[in-house]
Amino acid sequence: MTGSFFFDWATLAVSLVNVILQFWLGVTVLLNAERRTWGVWLTGGGTLLGATFFVIHSAILGYGLSVFSSTLNFWWRIGWIPVIALPFVWYVIMLWYTGYWDDRTARWPRQQRGWLALAFGGLVGLIGWLVFASPLPPFAEVVMFHFAAAAQVNGLSLFLVSYPLYIILCLGLALRALRHPLASERLMGDEGRRRARPWLVATTIVMLLVSLLVASVIGWVLVNVTHGSLIRDLPTMGVIIAGFDVVISTLIALAIILLGQAVVSYEIFTGKTLPRGEFQRQWFNAIVLAVGYGAVVSWSLTLQMRAIYTLLLTTLLMTLFFALLNWRSYTWRDRYIRRLRPFVTSQRLYEHLLAPSTAPPDEVDSTTPFKALCEDILGVQKAMLTPFGSLAPLVQPLAYPAIQPLPALPPEMMSNLQPETMCLRLDPNQNNGLLWAIPLWSERGLIGIFWLGPKGDDGLYTQEEIEIARAGGERLIDTQASAEIARRLMSLQRQRLAESQILDRRTRRVLHDDILPQLHTALLSLSAMPGVNGANAEAIDTLTQAHHQISDLLREMPKSPAPTLDRLGFVTALHRVVADEFPNAFDAVTWQIEPTAEAHLRSLSTLTSEVLFYAARESIRNAARHARDPTSTAPLTLEVSVAIQDMLLICIKDNGRGIQSPKPAGTGQGLALHSTMLAIIGGELNVESVADQFTKVRISLPPSPKSYT
Repeated sequence: MTGSFFFDWATLAVSLVNVILQFWLGVTVLLNAERRTWGVWLTGGGTLLGATFFVIHSAILGYGLSVFSSTLNFWWRIGWIPVIALPFVWYVIMLWYTGYWDDRTARWPRQQRGWLALAFGGLVGLIGWLVFASPLPPFAEVVMFHFAAAAQVNGLSLFLVSYPLYIILCLGLALRALRHPLASERLMGDEGRRRARPWLVATTIVMLLVSLLVASVIGWVLVNVTHGSLIRDLPTMGVIIAGFDVVISTLIALAIILLGQAVVSYEIFTGKTLPRGEFQRQWFNAIVLAVGYGAVVSWSLTLQMRAIYTLLLTTLLMTLFFALLNWRSYTWRDRYIRRLRPFVTSQRLYEHLLAPSTAPPDEVDSTTPFKALCEDILGVQKAMLTPFGSLAPLVQPLAYPAIQPLPALPPEMMSNLQPETMCLRLDPNQNNGLLWAIPLWSERGLIGIFWLGPKGDDGLYTQEEIEIARAGGERLIDTQASAEIARRLMSLQRQRLAESQILDRRTRRVLHDDILPQLHTALLSLSAMPGVNGANAEAIDTLTQAHHQISDLLREMPKSPAPTLDRLGFVTALHRVVADEFPNAFDAVTWQIEPTAEAHLRSLSTLTSEVLFYAARESIRNAARHARDPTSTAPLTLEVSVAIQDMLLICIKDNGRGIQSPKPAGTGQGLALHSTMLAIIGGELNVESVADQFTKVRISLPPSPKSYT
C-alpha cells in the first residue's frame, strides 16, 4: 500500500463498504421484485457488476502498489470491464425506469434512439478496443507512470481520454431521461417516480462528479508525464493517488446510498405497489453493517494482523451485529404492540350486553380503537371509515379527527372494484383532502371503504400500513355490525319479555277479578232457581257479559300469524295481508310483479322468505298507519313492486305525507328489527322519504345470499 496508515485504512474501508452495499442492493432487488423482467435483471446485475469492480479494487489495494505480479495485472485489466459497462447500464436503467421501453412510439422515445445508439457504440468501441487492441499498459507501467506502449495522440493516451467523455455522455443522457418520464402503468407508479426522482437525479449528479474527477486526475497525470514534471517519488505519488481514491470512492458510496434510499423508500425497481417499512429498516441495518465491517476489517488488514486475529475479529463483529439486530427487532415489536393495544383490546361486549339494566344496551365504542389506528399506527392527518352494502344500516361512519362530509367514489370506480384491489388514488380537491380509498371486503362482498388523507410527515404509505388499515377497517365494521345486531336483538328480547309478562299478568287479573266472579254469580243465580223458567234470563245475561269480556281480551291479544307462505306464496300472502288487515287504509293499491321475481321468491328458503315477507308487511303497516294526512283530501295510493335488477328488489311506495321528523312516533323497533334480520340473510332495507310527497321502502337481496334453513 502507500505506507500511510490513514490513507491505506480509508481507501480499503470505503472500498469494502461499496462492495457490501452494492451486493446487498443487487441481491435485494432481484429477490424482492414482483416480476423479474429484463429491466429488473439489468438493475440487479448492474449493482452486482459495481460490487464486482470494488471487489477487484479491494484486491488491488490488498496487494499494494509496490507489488507487481501477473495476478495483479489480471485484476487490473478485468476491472476495466465493469468500469466501462456501468455508465451505459445506468443510462439504460434510467430509460427503462422512465418508461422508454413501454411506449417507444411517443415523441420523446423517438428522440432518444440516436443518443442510445451513440452511447451503445461507445460501449462496444471501448470494450472492443480494450479486448483486441490492449491499449492499457501493464499495471507495473501504470504505477511507474510510463505510457510509452499505449496509443497516444499528442502525447496523451487516446483511450484514457475517450473514457471520461463516454461517461459524461451516458450520465448526461440519464439526467435527460429523468427530466422527461412517461406515464407509469402500475398503481402509484407516477407518484413513486415523482418522489424518487430527486434521489435518482442526485445519484446521477454524484456519478457525474465522479467521472469529472476521474477525468481530471487522468488528465493531470498524463499532462505531467508528458512534460516530465511529475513527481517520481513513488511513495509520495501513492499518497496523492490514494487521496484521490478516497474522495472518488466516498462519492461513489454516497451515490450508492442515494440509490438505495430511492429503492427502499419507493420500491422503484422492485415493481411493488407500495414501499415497505421493513425494507427501509433492513437498508439501514445494511448501511450499519457495511460501515462497521469495512472499518474494522480494513483496520486489521492495514495493521497486517495475523489471519486468525482478523477471523476472530470478524466473527465477534458479526455476532455483535446479529445481537443488535435481534434487539432492534424486539424493540420494534414492543412498539407495535403498544400502538395496537387500544385497537385490539377487549371491548367487553358480552358483559355490556348482559348488564342488568332495563334500558336498551348502549352502542359499542368504536371511536377509541379507530382513533388509535389512525393516530398511533398509520399517523394520518385525516381518515374516514364508511360502511357499504348490507351492513350499512348497522354501522355508523367513523371520522378522524372530526366529523367530515361523507366522500363518494365515482360510479366507474365502484363498478370496477375487486377484492384484489389494494387501494385507489383519489383527487384530494374533490374528496375533502382525502388521497386514498381502501376497499374492505367480506364473504358477502364490499362492506366498506377506508378513506385516508395525507400522512403526518407527508410521506407515502407503506404496504404494511395499507394492509393494517384494511384489516383494521374490516374488523371495526364486523365488530360494530355484530355488536349492533346483538344490541338490537337483546333490546327486542327485553321488550318482548316485558310485553309477555304484562300480558300474562293482565290475563290473570281479568280472569281472576272479573270473569271468574261473574261466572260464579251466574252459577249461584242458576242454583237458586227452583226450576228452569223465565228467571234464567238474568243468569244467561250474566254469562253473555262474561263471553263478551273474554272475546274483547282475545281481540286485544296479538293477531295470529300471517297466511302460510309455503301454501300461498310470497305475492299471494302479501295480497291477503293488504285485503284482510288493511281493507280501508288505501284508496288504491297497484301491484307490479315480474314473473321471474315471483318464481325466484318461491325458490328461497323458508326463513329467507319469512324475513322478506315480514319486512314487507311491516312497511305496508307503517304506510297504513302513518301515511294518510288528516288535513288532505288527496287519495292515498300504495304501489308494491317485485323485480329482479342484478338482485331481488321489493319496493313499497305510498304518496302520503312522508316522514315529518327524524324520530317518528312509535317504538322505532319495527323497521330496525327487520333491517337487522335482513342483514343476517345478506339483504338490505333502505327508506327514502320526502315530506308531503312520498315514502319509499326498498328491500333488496343479492343473487346468492347466505342460505338459512
